[in-house]
Amino acid sequence: MPTLLSSASADLDAVVEFDPVIIGKMSQSGPRYTSYPTADRFNADFGYGNFLEALAALRMRGGRRPLSLYVHVPFCDTLCYYCACNKIITKDRSKATTYLSYLKQEIAMQGKLFAGMNQIEQLHFGGGTPTYLSEKQMDELMAHLRQHFEFASDEDGEYSIEIDPRTVSRERVFSLRAQGFNRISLGVQDFDADVQKAVNRIQPEAETVAIMQAARDAGFRSISIDLIYGLPKQNLETMTETLRKVINASPDRIALYHYAHMPHLFKPQRRILDADMPDSATKLAMLGLCIARLTAAGYVYIGMDHFAKPTDDLAVAQRQGRLHRNFQGYSTRAEADLIACGVSAISSVGAVYSQNEKTLDAYYEKLDEGVLPIARGIKLDTDDLLRRIIIQMLMCNFELSIASIEQAHPVTFRSYFAAELEKLRELARDGLLVIEEDWLTVTPKGRLLIRNICMVFDRYLTLARANTAPDAVQPLRYSKTV
Repeated sequence: MPTLLSSASADLDAVVEFDPVIIGKMSQSGPRYTSYPTADRFNADFGYGNFLEALAALRMRGGRRPLSLYVHVPFCDTLCYYCACNKIITKDRSKATTYLSYLKQEIAMQGKLFAGMNQIEQLHFGGGTPTYLSEKQMDELMAHLRQHFEFASDEDGEYSIEIDPRTVSRERVFSLRAQGFNRISLGVQDFDADVQKAVNRIQPEAETVAIMQAARDAGFRSISIDLIYGLPKQNLETMTETLRKVINASPDRIALYHYAHMPHLFKPQRRILDADMPDSATKLAMLGLCIARLTAAGYVYIGMDHFAKPTDDLAVAQRQGRLHRNFQGYSTRAEADLIACGVSAISSVGAVYSQNEKTLDAYYEKLDEGVLPIARGIKLDTDDLLRRIIIQMLMCNFELSIASIEQAHPVTFRSYFAAELEKLRELARDGLLVIEEDWLTVTPKGRLLIRNICMVFDRYLTLARANTAPDAVQPLRYSKTV
């Protein structure tokens, strides 16, 4: 029996319906659409010259657009078995010193390229563990960023950093705030001791709550925590208790991720015992439990795996139609180009995506040659741009104005997307969306399956399936859509 869940807000826009039958039927491997085309479509033919061409096109359009800046710090002290991030596990701090010298070189190059149009309104430090850097190293890095980029005021800008609560003190949290960060994200994953042991991440609740309190005392505007369901040793009882503790801690945002167990791709996951993994029915029940408890506690379901208090900027941005999706998930800056610095980082500038080299040696080699360390990327054609905006609208707003698409692009929607509309009608019959003359509207039941709906508009996915023999084994590149 489907359950209708809503936040404390009475807005229909805040409602999501959990139907285990339709979710079980529809769940499949699929992209998370932090970009379109997705990163697996990037190619090695794209290089530094292509990036410069995109930047020149941006300058020709004139005006000053706000920028978003991502900085990747790949180092961690210890290995979490579930992790699929690009990271380097080491206790040799000299590696960070070398990395910082090259990272600063890349930042200086990007600052010069964007001179005159380089106001940063959004900054995000990810990893790895950004606080692997010492307080002094972070001081120097932030000063270097301000030397090469113009930053919006603390009041107007969103400056966030991911931290591991196990590796910072209360004093370090205050230092991060003084260095200019005003939003903080904590990795939690689960509070159960057995689950933590199974994934090699021992993190007492009291330690995490103390760091959250330190962040409040230091004046951080928003505190976010990450949770994962589907981890080894998890069950409904352990998840219920974790949710109770999370709700009591009262973060402003919660990211709830489905653990994608892909040991064939990620070596650390091979240390997780198959016998400890919850079955599909339990994972689905845990998802339903999480949605029910979090929405009952007053959190708004933003989309995919994100929840926020109604007063948080993320929820406000969604209500105002300003929500955006990028490589850091949901964002409040829909109009910003994204500059990404660091090994493996992905930029989105104008009509191109570009990804940096994934290994330190290759990253350093490119910078030694005096060029940006771009390894691959893609230049979007008109069809890509059209489909990107459609997927963005559906992912962020759960609706699409057909008239607005036709006004902005030289297409007749119903003829251009005739094949896609036929597939959407199948989803509509399952109650996932409503197709009207001028609108596509995702239903409360369809919101949890928004990736499935967006996959209909993914031309690359359609072509890949069309060119594959029916009995061929598909590579497992994506996580489950639910």
